[in-house]
Amino acid sequence: MTELPRPQQSPTAGPEPEPVPAPASRVGPRRGTGVAVVLLPMAGLLVALGVWWLLTSVLEVIHPAVLPPPGAVLSAFTAAPARFLEHTGDTTVETVVGFVLSSVCGVLIGLSLAASRVLERMFTPLLVAVNAVPKIALGPLLVGALGWGQKPVLTMVFLLCFFPIVLSTATGLTSTPADLAELVRSLDASRWQAFRKVRLPAALPQIFVGLKVAMPLAAIGAVIGEFQAGEAGLGYLIVQAGGVGDTATAWAAIILIGLMSILLYFALVVLERFALPWVRDTTWRG
Repeated sequence: MTELPRPQQSPTAGPEPEPVPAPASRVGPRRGTGVAVVLLPMAGLLVALGVWWLLTSVLEVIHPAVLPPPGAVLSAFTAAPARFLEHTGDTTVETVVGFVLSSVCGVLIGLSLAASRVLERMFTPLLVAVNAVPKIALGPLLVGALGWGQKPVLTMVFLLCFFPIVLSTATGLTSTPADLAELVRSLDASRWQAFRKVRLPAALPQIFVGLKVAMPLAAIGAVIGEFQAGEAGLGYLIVQAGGVGDTATAWAAIILIGLMSILLYFALVVLERFALPWVRDTTWRG
């Protein structure tokens, strides 16, 4: 068999360049972070408990009437856990229901502001004014108008956390990337198709930012409402315990409010990951 001649290399040509390895991808989730997601918050909690114990039990720089030691707070909880859990359930229901109501109304208002420049100019100053009013000042008015119970509490939750949802929804819907907007125009898509296929998916990450900001505010609103108009809940329990000088019980209720807020916030984070799987795959986490 005749061997084919090999191509001659030009005498003036230099050596062939070595292949350059492809740069590592900088998007998507990093590996090995599953353990850190659990261990790092636990480590932060242990540090906080250690500082608390050091300040109240060892150095004694804080009076027990202001901040009891961790052991006293734990004893107050274990003395009547059913009572604490019952009030925690009431506050959780009020927080979740008020958050859902404010989310639905906030998204709808944000959609309206994003759809009409006239509505945006008419009502944005009013929304800013309502958000600027100290909500605690509205407590007595809500009690006089709605009475005692859950209605004024839910209203307080709504007033406290709907504005971030409105703002994030309107901002997300009016900040569609220019290349996607140009693509929609080139395809002659209808206004509804552009909204459903491009504008809304592009705005969802921003909307979830507003929802995550509003979730802790919903818990704050529920507690404020219970301070002034509640008949149950952790805020009501704090008022009752503070009135008789039982600071350990009050601090146990405060800690339960924090734990409840953490669980609700991370439940929303999990929902975001399931609803927007493409965000983690296309975002640089650093």
